[in-house]
Amino acid sequence: MSGHLMGVYNRAPVEVERGEGARLYAADGTVYLDCVMGISTNALGHAHPKLVQALKDQAEKLWHVSNIFKIPGQDALADRLCQNSFADVVFFTNSGTEAVECALKTARKYHSANGQPERIDIYGFDGSFHGRTYGAINAAANPSYTDGFGPPMAGFHQLKWGDHDAIKAAIAQPTTAAIIVEPVQGEGGCRAMPEQCLRGLRELCDEYGVLIIFDEVQCGMGRTGKLWAHEWAGMAPDIMAIAKALGGGFPVGACLATAEAAKGMTVGAHGSTFGGNPLAMAVGNAAFEEISKPETLANVNEIAGYLKQQLHGLKERFPDVIADVRGKGLLIGIKLIPNNREFMGWARDENHLLVAGGGDNCVRMLPPLNFTRDDAAEAIARFEKTCEFARGKMAG
Repeated sequence: MSGHLMGVYNRAPVEVERGEGARLYAADGTVYLDCVMGISTNALGHAHPKLVQALKDQAEKLWHVSNIFKIPGQDALADRLCQNSFADVVFFTNSGTEAVECALKTARKYHSANGQPERIDIYGFDGSFHGRTYGAINAAANPSYTDGFGPPMAGFHQLKWGDHDAIKAAIAQPTTAAIIVEPVQGEGGCRAMPEQCLRGLRELCDEYGVLIIFDEVQCGMGRTGKLWAHEWAGMAPDIMAIAKALGGGFPVGACLATAEAAKGMTVGAHGSTFGGNPLAMAVGNAAFEEISKPETLANVNEIAGYLKQQLHGLKERFPDVIADVRGKGLLIGIKLIPNNREFMGWARDENHLLVAGGGDNCVRMLPPLNFTRDDAAEAIARFEKTCEFARGKMAG
């Protein structure tokens, strides 16, 4: 392994060679059942033929021209996103953190355009994760991401999850611009904000002229069994950041907004060299077409129901290993009693099952949205064996 890579990743000892469907093939010949999927990114599995073909076709025509020209595929994907959401306009990015950055700027610019430039305060929640840019880490305000990067940025504050009095007080402040929230937290341990709380948040923000930003980078694009996680609550935000599954593994993100919320984003207010490039748009259109199909979303709900039922059964059998099963759709969190990092290693090395880590000592199961019933049964069998192995380790 090269010694010239910046040491910011604690990598697993797996050298991946190729992927197909729900499986990853390592250079040493080991085959893994992948319930990480690039952290909820390869939503249709590895090397999905329609996505591969879309990329090949576009690669032979045009890779990059920049946004000084009209880019093939942008209008089509923007139309699809707006026709299937609350949004009127879209800005394309290369990642989720860039989509969040655009969302934060859009919210502040909205109030400035309304003659209220003092409204800059943005409130996030403990346990949240919004990406790694300066704006994104300050929006989440978790010390593990902000320590060592200088003083906190002005206008960013953190609320306690579930502290309704503090949330109401924050929204009522005359300098408040927006609330940013993940309807289902990913890195924070798969906590889903109750639907009545999301509806209440909408009512409060409407009362005080505060914008709602949803970060659906991980929980959006079909992951919860509806196209957007907030649909379960029957309400909508003003601005939304998406990415990950939008490209099915190809780097692409987007900031969606209502025309009103985006009124300040005029020519020159924002931009991106690579955002919305022809390759990303070709793959994004193909991925959206597959993910938004009713049969794909129906499969998510069916497989999620099966997995959660089985995991609750394992919780009953292994109360010394599993403390809780949570999440929504195929964003499933399993809160553990043994160390989650050790458990991930046991699943990987002993049972060739890949699961993701998460906050609150959780591991996450993030299988592809087209996971089959047979694959799900195999995942449960491997998870069960890992629980048995963990019990033995704890007893030893």
